[in-house]
Amino acid sequence: MGSQASKQLARRKELSTEKKTLVELNQSCGDVFPCSDYHPPDRKNWMSGLGPEKLHINKIVWPGTHDSATNKVGIPFVSRPFAQCQSLSIYRQLVRGTRVLDIRIQEDRKVCHGILVTYSIDVVFADIKKFLGETESEIIILEIRTEFGHQDPPEFEKYLEDQLGEFLIHQDDHVFGKTIAEVLPKRIICVWKPRKSPQPKAGGPLWSAGYLKDNWIDTDLPSTKFESNIKYLSEQPPVTSRKFFYRVENTVTPQADNPVLCVKPVTRRIHGYARLFIAKCVSQGCVDRLQILSTDFIDEDFVDACAGLTHARIEGKV
Repeated sequence: MGSQASKQLARRKELSTEKKTLVELNQSCGDVFPCSDYHPPDRKNWMSGLGPEKLHINKIVWPGTHDSATNKVGIPFVSRPFAQCQSLSIYRQLVRGTRVLDIRIQEDRKVCHGILVTYSIDVVFADIKKFLGETESEIIILEIRTEFGHQDPPEFEKYLEDQLGEFLIHQDDHVFGKTIAEVLPKRIICVWKPRKSPQPKAGGPLWSAGYLKDNWIDTDLPSTKFESNIKYLSEQPPVTSRKFFYRVENTVTPQADNPVLCVKPVTRRIHGYARLFIAKCVSQGCVDRLQILSTDFIDEDFVDACAGLTHARIEGKV
């Protein structure tokens, strides 16, 4: 009992130190970067607003959501707080400006987060189609993966093609150097990551797992995650010379040995530092590697930060 209490005291001290580190870093470095004052007049159409003919796929800073379809996961007020990473529906996220979706599924085609289950993948598809029907030049990266510990849905690759085929941008390394205008009217880059089923084939309508990479670490310590994100990002090739998307997740994760197990209060420790992260990338010379930036509980300011840096790239300011 005593050792457990001592361990918790040490954890609290460590967490307090990490929080203080980010606060002080924000005070000393600031969160200003080229075009950080840019705010899209219409977030629903922010890509269109920047100019589809000027916006290259590999130069977009894509605002993404982590565990995107968890707004109704589990039981409200019981299990939901332990797995919910977004409070908005997929449609509302897209309207807000999200352009990368992270969807986890199980064998029956229902969305899940670990052992907790929510609605069918068809709800996700319906929201995406609704959004695409209301916009003209917005491109989405849709990552769908079989959740850890679950089996692949039978014949899911064919199901994806049947449901989204008319919108799918086919797997092709040349896509990275193209503008949005050059890939239209296709609208979705769909990355399918099965556990055991074969990976999508080259040249087909779906993209294989190697086209979307990250270096996720499992921690609830905000400064540790922030520095890890900088480290791994700096090791990547610049966006103009690589043929895959690289994601940085501005999130931290509840840990079983800590009393705070709900997602929102834990991820809040790093949530407000997305602009600081971008500013730090600029000052350390690795902003040319930044491409997908994801978050829990996405808000307008997060979208604006990504759109602002994208605008700076178009203007040649970074």
